[in-house]
Amino acid sequence: MVSSSILEELFYLKNMQRTYTAETPNKVGETVKLAGWIDTRRDHGKLVFLDLRDKEGIMQIVFTPQEAEAHGLVQEARPEWVVEIEGEVKERPENMKNKEIATGGVELLARKLVILSQAKTMPFDIHGDGYDIDEEKRLTYRYLDLRRPRMAKNLKMRHLCIQFMRDFLLKEGFTEVETPVISKSTPEGARDYLIPSRLYAGKFYALPQSPQQYKQLLQVAGVEKYFQIVRCFRDEDPRADRQPEFTQLDIEMSFVEQEDVLNLIERLYTQLVGKFFPEKRVQKSPFPRYEYKDVMAKYNSDKPDLRENAQDPNELAFAFVVNFPMFEWKEKEDRWDAVHHPFTRPQTEDLEEMKKNPGDILAFQYDLVLNGYEIAGGSLRTYRPDILSGVFELMGNKKEDIQAKFGHLLTAFEYGVPPHGGIASGLDRFFAISFGEPNIREVIPFPKTGDARDPLMDSPSEVTGEQLKELHLEITKKK
Repeated sequence: MVSSSILEELFYLKNMQRTYTAETPNKVGETVKLAGWIDTRRDHGKLVFLDLRDKEGIMQIVFTPQEAEAHGLVQEARPEWVVEIEGEVKERPENMKNKEIATGGVELLARKLVILSQAKTMPFDIHGDGYDIDEEKRLTYRYLDLRRPRMAKNLKMRHLCIQFMRDFLLKEGFTEVETPVISKSTPEGARDYLIPSRLYAGKFYALPQSPQQYKQLLQVAGVEKYFQIVRCFRDEDPRADRQPEFTQLDIEMSFVEQEDVLNLIERLYTQLVGKFFPEKRVQKSPFPRYEYKDVMAKYNSDKPDLRENAQDPNELAFAFVVNFPMFEWKEKEDRWDAVHHPFTRPQTEDLEEMKKNPGDILAFQYDLVLNGYEIAGGSLRTYRPDILSGVFELMGNKKEDIQAKFGHLLTAFEYGVPPHGGIASGLDRFFAISFGEPNIREVIPFPKTGDARDPLMDSPSEVTGEQLKELHLEITKKK
């Protein structure tokens, strides 16, 4: 008959709460339960050592012959198997302590081992930085690639930075508002990703290139200070610093001038860098401001790399580029187009002047550049319906088309709209620069390849004929 004391101990161990590795230095002498992945395994005669990895770190586990059941079971265990281990936290001898890791002063003397799941041999090494491994393979097994320390750190830092941004803006009196992901196709600069409607034959939704119109409508609604950590979608030709979908910090404010927006975003990034990247040096503070025409003349780029020493990865050369032209001539299309987007406020309220000399009109548009990349862009917005309609007409839109595409916004502006403006920060680019990564795919959990494919999910992919039929579509193949 099993004694009551043994039954009580078994019940206690079964229901013991899990401890994370990072908590163990404060639990010397206690019995704890750890769970995670076997990072490495080492056999030293009768002793077997495992390094157990969880989301908080790594800890050394010791298996001795005295605990026969656990010692026998660990003979089968291999790297990347998922296990649960119970045992006593012991302080390591002074000459055996590892000062390189947080748990290096302790180890776990294992009493019980449970193998939760086994793992096949890894398709590549997950302990190195991974730069030397074919990217197609890394993205095919992205869930394994994310286990490597560099990628796990990038994910954690991304989370912490976004949380900081959110907390900063909440303290500034902003309200976080979610806007629709399924919306209307409108010309805003890039191609839309279209979604065919099953219920309304021949009609389409679109994924948003940005929440541009919704955030302006929120200003009409009286929100005044809006922000959102938002996904944006653009069907653009691929390049190294682009993805079909990306993350943006979106900000819009009422009753502001250009300096209000620039000062806010400068304070945000200055404080963010100071908290999370103390090893980096902001080259100039306050951030310098440059005229668009001047940087184009000097650098032939509107996003110049202004670092004094471009070889120093810890040099951060922030700068604002301001006073962009409002319009640019599209030779192939034989028409004027907005440099930024049509909602940008021109630096004139004289419609006749704007129509007469569109190439001379400047806009209240501004970009934040960093080390040769544009990491944020915004503008004061047009809030007068007549000027907004005039901009659309100058761009070659017919009045009936303007009403069909933007009538909802023009109507909203007839009900009392405050002057407003905002800025949107491309977070993936900023993270790539500040984390010291070569491209934005290294800071996105599940990115597409450079040519806009997802080898993990094998997308884009074909769909069934029945799905096409439900959506009232037919595929016409090229001859």
